[in-house]
Amino acid sequence: MAQSTRGRTWSSHVLTASTGLRVVLAPVVMALILAGDRDRTSTAARLAAVFFAAAAVSDFVDGRLARRWELTSPLGAFLDTTADKLLVAFTLFALVGVGRAAAWVAAIIVSRELVVLGLRSVVAIGGKVVEASLLGKLKASVQFLAILLAILRPGHRIGGLYGDEWLMIVAALLTVASAADYFMRFSGALRGQEP
Repeated sequence: MAQSTRGRTWSSHVLTASTGLRVVLAPVVMALILAGDRDRTSTAARLAAVFFAAAAVSDFVDGRLARRWELTSPLGAFLDTTADKLLVAFTLFALVGVGRAAAWVAAIIVSRELVVLGLRSVVAIGGKVVEASLLGKLKASVQFLAILLAILRPGHRIGGLYGDEWLMIVAALLTVASAADYFMRFSGALRGQEP
């Protein structure tokens, strides 16, 4: 259903505000995790979990609304992706700082996000947009869930690791797999060919 110009402007403002909210919440979540230090039951940790969950849900809703309202654009895709990367990176850095995430997992995830962001930029020069793949969406969902569980760390160790640590390993594997998928699909852009 076509929207009026006024309706499209309002819809665009809603999506922009949602993306901006994730950018603002990234350092807030980080500060709350660090303030709670190693106490996962602290008020700060619980607030961090609530804000992180709200940001993750806003990402999901954003994408659905942008497609429904037909307001997708290269700039919107870039800003949305950048907001997600900041949220994940800031939160992982804080979790490493309080000992609830492994540094090697954080390094893999953050490095992948930076490299794929660079790939998106190269592809964008050619006037194309790197659409999120099914594997990429699965990776994002598992990352968000693993990070949320790491903030709260419920349960007991299983096989020497907490549930969130096992899920974080799965997230790291999906992160590598989705990066390989993007590079196979868009390798031509890196050689100056049509992607």
